[in-house]
Amino acid sequence: MSNFIRNNKYSWLIGLLLTIAIVVIPLIIVLPGQASPSDDPWAFVPDATIHTDHTYLLEGPYETGQDVTNACLECHENSSQEMMETVHWSWESEPVELPGRDEPVTVGKANQINNFCIGVQGNWPKCTTCHAGYGWEDETFFETATEEDVDCLACHASGGTYGKGIAGNPLEAVDLVAAAKSVGSPTRENCGGCHFNGGGGNAVKHGDLDASLYFPNENIDVHMGLHDFECITCHQTEGHNIQGRSISVSFDNENQVYCMDCHNNDLHEDARLNEHIDTVACQTCHIPAFALEDATKMEWDWSQAGEDRDETDSHVYLKIKGSFVYEEDVRPEYFWYNGIADRYLLGDVIDPNEITPINMPQGEINDPEAKIAPFKVHLATQIYDANFNYFIQPKTVGEGGYWEDFDWQKASELGAEVTGLPFSGEYGWAQSTMFWPTTHMVQPASEALQCTGCHSEEGILDWEALGYPGDPMDWGSRFE
Repeated sequence: MSNFIRNNKYSWLIGLLLTIAIVVIPLIIVLPGQASPSDDPWAFVPDATIHTDHTYLLEGPYETGQDVTNACLECHENSSQEMMETVHWSWESEPVELPGRDEPVTVGKANQINNFCIGVQGNWPKCTTCHAGYGWEDETFFETATEEDVDCLACHASGGTYGKGIAGNPLEAVDLVAAAKSVGSPTRENCGGCHFNGGGGNAVKHGDLDASLYFPNENIDVHMGLHDFECITCHQTEGHNIQGRSISVSFDNENQVYCMDCHNNDLHEDARLNEHIDTVACQTCHIPAFALEDATKMEWDWSQAGEDRDETDSHVYLKIKGSFVYEEDVRPEYFWYNGIADRYLLGDVIDPNEITPINMPQGEINDPEAKIAPFKVHLATQIYDANFNYFIQPKTVGEGGYWEDFDWQKASELGAEVTGLPFSGEYGWAQSTMFWPTTHMVQPASEALQCTGCHSEEGILDWEALGYPGDPMDWGSRFE
């Protein structure tokens, strides 16, 4: 080939084409979203949306939330349809075939249990305070809901003008005209109103999502504090489908958010750190602790509910819910994680003498997709059927609910009527764990774990529990 080029009168052109092939093509084949070593992470951060001022566009008057939505739909004709196709609306996944299941199953807030307030079914009016709709009072909601029942204000009202109450309807004190005029792109206030308060209060469920993130400094979260990120900066949205997944309510790993959406694999100056990326999640080093300012619930014992005790500290005891343990500045627990989790489904048989994992992260040392990742692990003692050996979904809210009558027998019977899961008449108490990936509260690089954080006698990782014979610094890689 070289002689051909030297002897050809068009050798200059051939040489140019070969140069283009060598230099340009490798740049072209970098996949979308896949950063090259020279990329600036800011290139992947979307520009803040300049939102239309609605002050003079929405005049009112509005008597109901549905009136506001109808006004929104005059210009945004497809918005409700888009929203109604998302899990923020359905609270339930699409049917999925899973190993060991006879038929496809779904999971979500709408139909499965957790180890906090246990479940939505039968308790809709209270639980759906955070639903992005109006009027979810019972099991018939999705049969009758229309486009006007989508709550635009929940995600778009700003400036503290809006609040939701029973069944997701606006609080009586809300000035709907003022709320409508305030609409704009979703802020931390909109997202945090529900996600910071999941489970019934600030910092209850997510150890890395709480009210400290409304106005954090960089030592609470470097993205939100130093760089002033909004939630939607990372959780980008198209057609009202918000990017992101939680293994508390999802089987799959689709539509996920990754650090590598903006950062590349070679961002560390020390090549030894870059080599860790195949087996260690970014969060493991860069989120060495969670609940940095606001304490999060780590234990919940329902068996102690109903007693007349001192309720001065709601982080210790409430008669309607039982006793709690809250902790602050908590070190995560670490597991292999390939992006998906198993899921306890309503009616699955348990061993009441063992701790039942509700959503155990999947992955192990020989799984090439798995990385060592940090989690908050919540331990609960919750009610189960002592004859059928499965967890019970009790009715807690409203007439006959436990929070009204403090009668577990009646609450279990009423729950069985709603779920269709038989109640034998006998109940007991069993423990469960629920896993929450720690992905927020990213620390500045200077506060990340150092080598000795893992590789020392005082290191945070239990190497044997992770499948190693000891510290890999001594024993080699996970595949040896």
